[in-house]
Amino acid sequence: MSDIQNKVVVITGASSGIGEAAARLLAARGACVVLGARRVDRLQTLVQEIEAAGQRAACKAVDVTRRDDVQNLIDFAVEKFGRLDVIINNAGVMPLSKLEALKVDEWDRMIDVNIRGVLHGIAAGLPLMQRQRSGQFINIASIGAYAVSPTAAVYCATKFAVRAISEGLRQEVGGDVRVTVISPGVTESELAESISDEGGRAEMREFRRIAIPAEAIARAIAYAIEQPADVDVSELVVRPTASPY
Repeated sequence: MSDIQNKVVVITGASSGIGEAAARLLAARGACVVLGARRVDRLQTLVQEIEAAGQRAACKAVDVTRRDDVQNLIDFAVEKFGRLDVIINNAGVMPLSKLEALKVDEWDRMIDVNIRGVLHGIAAGLPLMQRQRSGQFINIASIGAYAVSPTAAVYCATKFAVRAISEGLRQEVGGDVRVTVISPGVTESELAESISDEGGRAEMREFRRIAIPAEAIARAIAYAIEQPADVDVSELVVRPTASPY
């Protein structure tokens, strides 16, 4: 039996990209997936497709910037499947621009989704995992968590924060709760659609020519989950072979 079999996995940002790919793969491997995102129509379609394949899934509308939304998602997962094993904090936005463009609203949005969203996931799931004396957080960062590039200063700052928060959490809860950071390189997703700055969009279009499919990151997520309980895969960087960064 797979170590993923029957695990209850909550995924934020599950309506597309890495979140959707992870939902499909983990459900196919026997997990019960509970999907959260703002676009509930997409979630419902995904759940129907997973269930049509004889697998288990449920969904709920979630805005990760709202702490109550995330808590309700976790409570829903427990009510539906009886426990909680993994939270994948995947929701993220990436509206790149140079700092001189002063897109302060976009900076605030990245901070709220990329940092607060992860913290809300931790706040909702950690007390339960500590009571269970088992569980795993998988926080999706980026290669931008290791190096900064022009137009990406604030985005990279949020992903540096995800790494720092994850490492702090790992040190604090070691023994019962596992903590994994997965940092994708350029990956097929809708993140680039949030870039309003034309210069940033042009750079990203060029950068994304070598993008790997979201399924590659889903496989990395599955690898981290399927390890024995005493093995914590702390960090994984997954990038295109052709990537210079």
